[in-house]
Amino acid sequence: MTDQIVPDSEHRGLVARLPQLPRDLALLARFDRPIGWWLLFWPCVFGVWLAGAQGDGGVWDGVQPALLGWLLIGAIAMRGAGCVYNDIVDADLDRQVARTALRPVASGRVSRTLAWSWLLALCLIGLVVLLQLRWQAQAVALGSLVLVAAYPFMKRITWWPQAWLGMVFNWGLLVGWTQLRWDNWDGLAAVYAGCIAWVVGYDTIYALQDREDDAMVGIRSSALAMGAKVRAGIAVFYAAAVGLWALGFWLYRPDPVALLTLVPVAGHLLWQVATLDTNDPDNPLARFRSNRWAGALMAAACFVIGNA
Repeated sequence: MTDQIVPDSEHRGLVARLPQLPRDLALLARFDRPIGWWLLFWPCVFGVWLAGAQGDGGVWDGVQPALLGWLLIGAIAMRGAGCVYNDIVDADLDRQVARTALRPVASGRVSRTLAWSWLLALCLIGLVVLLQLRWQAQAVALGSLVLVAAYPFMKRITWWPQAWLGMVFNWGLLVGWTQLRWDNWDGLAAVYAGCIAWVVGYDTIYALQDREDDAMVGIRSSALAMGAKVRAGIAVFYAAAVGLWALGFWLYRPDPVALLTLVPVAGHLLWQVATLDTNDPDNPLARFRSNRWAGALMAAACFVIGNA
């Protein structure tokens, strides 16, 4: 049973106990790897908490907790839908990469017809979440569909598909913000750009796992583009992320003390770079997954800035 689970599954025991078809559908939507929906959800939190307290009751007046709950459901469902779509498009490439050859569509265990049906079911859950938002946030959310649809093809035409992924994975920042307010776009743009740089950094770390296979089958990635300078390149993108976040915070609240809220997340990103070992096959995956804590630290900073 477990030999049909991809190597980087986080919940191998739980998924392995499921019957064959539910197990394959869970794997297809990456329910066994929650790091993906954490990384999709955290920018939603950034936008909501940076937007600030709403109403006389402040941040816990019932508006933001309910909103974050819906956004969490949406992040899980739409991350799953994106993964299903990606696997349908990339099935031929996945068969040629050791880490992805056992994916359900690539291996033939799930037909494309069933995969499309599963994709539709997940999108329907996303639609329920969409209907909870005001029309401005709905319009912003729908604007991400073109980016999502194009993403699987980016690795075929550019060495920097991670930058495109950054635009996709941080769209929730814009959705969360526009659900609550419709101003301060300069500061929001800087934070969004910083989040894109963050994604380029952590997804380059993730791509280190597949450099040899990607090079053989013609898949492009920032990890290959940076070559021997990959650690320095990741450091540059992480530094850009912190710098842009600082600019965004300053434009939102010009207070030097407020910038101190970024010290914990900056320290965490520095730790990632300092301890990254490109020769250890397990190290890049562990550093990549640690970005769930980087997201938590950045969310805490947004909470302080937005509600101080």
